[in-house]
Amino acid sequence: MFKVCKTDNNQKLVKLKKNRLYNGSWINVINPSNEELEKLANWIRWDVDTLKSSLDIDESSRIEYDKDNFMIIINLPLLDDEGQFDTLPCSMIFAPKSFVTLCSRENRILGSFTKANAAYFDTKNPEQLMLRILFKSTQFYQRYLKIINRKTEQIEYNLRNTTNNKELFALMEIQKSLVYFTTALRDNQLVLQKLLRMVRTKTLNKSIIFSEADIDLLEDILIENKQAIEMVDMHRTILESMMDGFASVINNNVNQVMKFLAAITIILSIPTMLASFWGMNVGLPFTDSPWGFWYVIAMSTVLTILVILFFRKKKMF
Repeated sequence: MFKVCKTDNNQKLVKLKKNRLYNGSWINVINPSNEELEKLANWIRWDVDTLKSSLDIDESSRIEYDKDNFMIIINLPLLDDEGQFDTLPCSMIFAPKSFVTLCSRENRILGSFTKANAAYFDTKNPEQLMLRILFKSTQFYQRYLKIINRKTEQIEYNLRNTTNNKELFALMEIQKSLVYFTTALRDNQLVLQKLLRMVRTKTLNKSIIFSEADIDLLEDILIENKQAIEMVDMHRTILESMMDGFASVINNNVNQVMKFLAAITIILSIPTMLASFWGMNVGLPFTDSPWGFWYVIAMSTVLTILVILFFRKKKMF
């Protein structure tokens, strides 16, 4: 998808034609084709190979710039249709005439910047638009972490009632998502700190100007991102403790079952052993007694009851 839009004088978002570059426009590119990438590279005078590499799903957060352009790559949180959490690299480029966002997949963060909330941002102010996207990203991280927390609590409740592989696999998926979030948030924090340092030391391109309000917003984003990192660390610690706890519970349950089966095996072996003895073709007690069979049954019953009482006292079952 290749969408070009611009905020007009009435603070409304207007969609523009894609046949040329407009001053103060926002070019939002999602999963572009090779032709679209080459077209974008020609428009903003940026190396096409660099644009392609920024679409790599494993691309880490970083800042790249030259005398004409400035690009910041951050990792956005992603929630797919199957309820799985992941991260997605997003490139934001300050071109000479436009502001460009480049992603390999649709996402809710960029999708939230629409005509409905056009008063929230201005495409003619790319510095503010970039900060709004960064702030929205930290908000979505925290929102998704709350969803993960609710899912974890539900899985924990289910595991208290029954331990099955489905719930354990769900916990493993959540744990993997938290690892993705941790890595992405820490990388984003380093990039944000570097950006703030460049803004304060005025080492950015001369065409990129951050106002005092923008600097305050960037500092707020750093605080929110740090809070998200702390939330992820807390959830990871809780989840790891939970996994260890349920592993101990599962091992204990297995031990209890094995102990019970061992006790049952011993109990059942008593009448079997007596029946084997009295089935021998040798002289045995009660052989000539008409009550011999019942004597053996009574003996088996008494010994079995005594063994059961012994195991009960030892809490074998």
